[in-house]
Amino acid sequence: MPLKWRKELIADERYESAGVFDVDGDGVLDIVSGAYWYKGPDFKKAFKIGDVRAEGEYFDDFSTIPMDVNGDGRLDFITGGWWGNSIRWRENPGDYAPKKLWPEHVIAETGNVETTRAWDVDGDGQLEIVPNTPNGPLVAYKLILDSKGKGTGKFAAHKLWSNKQGHGLGFGDIDGDGRGEFILNGGWLKAPAAGPFSGEWTFHEEFKLMPWASSVPILVVDLNGDGRNELIVGNAHGYGLDWWEQILEAGGKRTWKKHPIDPWNAQYHDLQWVDIDGDGQPELVTGKRHRAHCGNDVGEQDDVGLYYFKWNGESFAKQVIDYGPIRQGKGCGIFFQVADLSGTGRLDIVAPGKDGLYLFRNLGM
Repeated sequence: MPLKWRKELIADERYESAGVFDVDGDGVLDIVSGAYWYKGPDFKKAFKIGDVRAEGEYFDDFSTIPMDVNGDGRLDFITGGWWGNSIRWRENPGDYAPKKLWPEHVIAETGNVETTRAWDVDGDGQLEIVPNTPNGPLVAYKLILDSKGKGTGKFAAHKLWSNKQGHGLGFGDIDGDGRGEFILNGGWLKAPAAGPFSGEWTFHEEFKLMPWASSVPILVVDLNGDGRNELIVGNAHGYGLDWWEQILEAGGKRTWKKHPIDPWNAQYHDLQWVDIDGDGQPELVTGKRHRAHCGNDVGEQDDVGLYYFKWNGESFAKQVIDYGPIRQGKGCGIFFQVADLSGTGRLDIVAPGKDGLYLFRNLGM
């Protein structure tokens, strides 16, 4: 039986990224999106964070990654965008008066940022910040800690690959050695034996995922239980959502077999692998990024949707959370969130985008 949902408009804003974390330290999760944060648990009251650079239909704000960057015990967040050519952190001021804004600090000049994700690249329990810079190299940014293990507000840059990344980025164990590899649209990168930050990574050109624009993230998941991880990837700027089966042939040669999940919908830019229905097994949650290229992508005028796909051991079954014509159905932007915002033990969905900021409360079955 599919899940039931209650759709709530949080704000009629066009920011494409949203984060969920406890902004004011009261033990209740809040929503952060673009120039504002919305106080939980009802998200009716908005506080200004600060202006965000506008570029036509876009805002230069393509991620909302919570992190206590300066070690003051308050969660800040990390963002970046295509036009600012940088990744930045917004400092939580701890004073939420209506006119108290969040200072912005540049972490690094990176070139165009498609979006940014955080992974524990070196396995020390601390997340690194990794932007997808399609026209630039792959660089991981590690927060520098003080002697007490607190953030200093500064990051160390580690260049992992000097070539252009291309559009699409994932992280996970491809070869079963227990260490993470980076997945690009045209292959995967393996860390040096001496450690992930000891030098350039080695590129393995084993596949070509999407025609030119793979999702961020590309998910790395063992779907069929054979001990080898598969890939789940969406077409960020065209039609298609696929999983790629990893096959080891005689002699250890690795090949990949593509299986379609949903070839009939477009702009699958952000994907999450979470247990949305509470049965102990993860599901694929994703949806359309509305007006990803402002009317210039195939499928942009199609109906908009948000979905979860349930793995049955052989294939995926699609369940609709929301679907309909533009301004009636809802997509999920470039950086959406899944979290229990209702205190029910069930995961809700925070969906930003050019089609507004919405909360989908998970009502169960």
